[in-house]
Amino acid sequence: MENFNGFVDGLSAAVFFKVPLFGAQIELIVLYLALPMLFFTLWLGFPNITQIGRAVRILRTQPREGEAKGDVSQWAALSTALSGTIGLGNIAGVAVALTMGGPGAILWMFIIGWFAMTVKMAEVTLGLKYRVFDAAGHVHGGPMYVLKAVGAARGWPRVGLALGGAYAFFALFGAIPMVQVNQSFAQVRQVTGLTNGWAYGVFLAAAVALVTLGGAAWLGEVAKRLTPLKVAVYLAGVAAILILHVADIPAALALIWNGAWSGQAATGGAVGAFVAGMRRAVFASEAGVGSAVMAHSLARAEHPVSEGLVALLEPLLGTMIVCALGGLALVVAGTWNSGLEGIAITSAAFAQVSPWFPWLLAVVVFLFAYSTLVAWGFYGLQAWGYLFGNGPRAQWTYKILYVVALPPAAAIDLGRVVGIVDSSFFLMAIPNVIALYLCAGELRRDVRAYLAERR
Repeated sequence: MENFNGFVDGLSAAVFFKVPLFGAQIELIVLYLALPMLFFTLWLGFPNITQIGRAVRILRTQPREGEAKGDVSQWAALSTALSGTIGLGNIAGVAVALTMGGPGAILWMFIIGWFAMTVKMAEVTLGLKYRVFDAAGHVHGGPMYVLKAVGAARGWPRVGLALGGAYAFFALFGAIPMVQVNQSFAQVRQVTGLTNGWAYGVFLAAAVALVTLGGAAWLGEVAKRLTPLKVAVYLAGVAAILILHVADIPAALALIWNGAWSGQAATGGAVGAFVAGMRRAVFASEAGVGSAVMAHSLARAEHPVSEGLVALLEPLLGTMIVCALGGLALVVAGTWNSGLEGIAITSAAFAQVSPWFPWLLAVVVFLFAYSTLVAWGFYGLQAWGYLFGNGPRAQWTYKILYVVALPPAAAIDLGRVVGIVDSSFFLMAIPNVIALYLCAGELRRDVRAYLAERR
């Protein structure tokens, strides 16, 4: 275990290499992801303001089966992607952001979530444009296919293959969402007294296997039903906390605002709050990481840009609404600064409403963890298929490996789990952002042409 901990610490140190900026140390990879969020928001004409209504209308008039190519509906694709993004990163992740950066990190998560909408739109549009169909008519997509196609089109086939392979390799590790297993067990242990993390991990892995082995269509059906349910139940609990502390909301909002811009954040002042908010916002929205592209690539969409606009809604729902409201609830409850960590901070806030509310949170956490694990199992399968083929033997090999890899996460401490997940996530972003920059020109042309046609 000491060797494993040393490896994780070394990997985190390399990925989150810090450089001096404005008198503080900030991770270079954070700047690497912040820049495309700002650039594409300006480059594409602020679609995170002007196109939200159109995105909703697309969902209401989405093509039916047989009217467009794809394996699932646009709503099912969005639900699958939201199953991966609206997970424990929106519950435990917010608590981690508060611990790392103080209340100011919540404001930065909200702001970064807004910019993340455009990056999500851009990467999903490219994913739909460059997805491929196999002999059976099933679709395969993701940043690795984008990189391969773009490299070949520009006369750099080996570079495209290498970058696509690098993305797929990193995705294999990023697709094991250990935080979901770890923090769902932490909450179950809190309310039930269960101490055997391995037993819980095996149970969760078995439940994941039931859907993972069923294929993309089954995944879409499960996601359509679980995603609205889990979000509604969680937000109901958050609303109860806010109602209980309604008189404290103005002071909490002031604390969040001042913490984002002043030196009063828990660590590192305003820059520390920004870094904490950035890391957790990326984990919550996955914008720039490219993972959700693999889910959206399945959609029956009339045009790549139409699915990109649908994807625009993900950070709006997951980061700007769910994370922001959850973070505000933790600040008004005061549990963020109580010496607890991770999901225990949220559980303590829920307990202020009623002694049985942590049980409600345990149910929510399980649903969040379960749906996220199912979605990421599919993402990892796409990366595995890119590297080793999509034949039955290759697919079954990955599914077995994925299920077997889940139980140990319940027995690893939270700090090491966060280190592994964050490192994998940000490594995935490196080749994905390169693809976005390479395709910036065609992206703007495609978006403008699509919007002009619809007008």
